[in-house]
Amino acid sequence: MRVIKQATLRIFWDRHPETAQPLRAWYDAVSHADWHGMNDVRATFPKAVPLNAERVRFPVLGGNYRLIAAIHFPSRVVWIKFIGTHAAYDRIDALTVDRP
Repeated sequence: MRVIKQATLRIFWDRHPETAQPLRAWYDAVSHADWHGMNDVRATFPKAVPLNAERVRFPVLGGNYRLIAAIHFPSRVVWIKFIGTHAAYDRIDALTVDRP
């Protein structure tokens, strides 16, 4: 899968260094994945929560942080739509947010 855009992760882990290792591991797993649907996502990340047919919420550091990604399976593209603290996640609409 192609992740759009890795720089978003780097910027976030620069601000929150404790997230660097988990976000690097997430990126590595996603960029090497061959997902065809949500079942494949859940096989790779059992704690991921599908929000609709294209959006998924991934817990980071045991859920202290949340990452929302939109996935277009036919083109093998994953867009990072949001990454933030659990508290910040509570203030957004996970189905429409479009800001990393």
